[in-house]
Amino acid sequence: MRWHAPEQASMRSSGATGGESEKMSTMPKPDEQPQQDGLQIRAAIEGDTAVILEFIRKLAEYGDISDEVFATEDDVRAALFGPRRVAEAVLAYAGSDPVGFALYSYGFASFRGKPGIYIEDFFVEQTRRGGGIGKALLVYLAKLGVERGCARLEWSVLNWNERAMEFYQDLGAVAMDEWTTFRLNGDAMERLASPEAAGKISLEKFAARLAEKPLDI
Repeated sequence: MRWHAPEQASMRSSGATGGESEKMSTMPKPDEQPQQDGLQIRAAIEGDTAVILEFIRKLAEYGDISDEVFATEDDVRAALFGPRRVAEAVLAYAGSDPVGFALYSYGFASFRGKPGIYIEDFFVEQTRRGGGIGKALLVYLAKLGVERGCARLEWSVLNWNERAMEFYQDLGAVAMDEWTTFRLNGDAMERLASPEAAGKISLEKFAARLAEKPLDI
């Protein structure tokens, strides 16, 4: 997830493990939460699929990575509203205009024995930034996490975005400086999943390396 600014921009993330959202308990009234100045935060429904995809594309455009977006409406609909849901979304509306969104999924905090929310995408329209919409979306997700018994709310931030980091720290978030995210996708994931890759794994070499430097996991 790349957060470009706190109240100013957007966030894009990856690497969280999604869970089936229908297994989680629901908030008392998740459909709509009125905010100040006519702002409303509500859970997305299937009819919002096109709006969600448009926000995803705007987020990519803002980060100058539009060429990395291959998702279609069918992909988004299946992931968020299909029989095996792996993510959820929440939308911010100013009147009848969609002005921001957050897309999130669930992981599992094994040490705590509880689920956790990972924010994959976060975006506020540039003309609407600075008006509290970003914070309102985060407040909504924090309340959702508490209602659903989650141990934590997580996201990733680009290292250069110091302003965003200061904003999140003011909210009480803590930077996980000791962790490094690894990603395996595309051709690299296909290679590792292939039968040929399994045949190239040398257990003797792995054991030798492990003896020299034990894994700390």
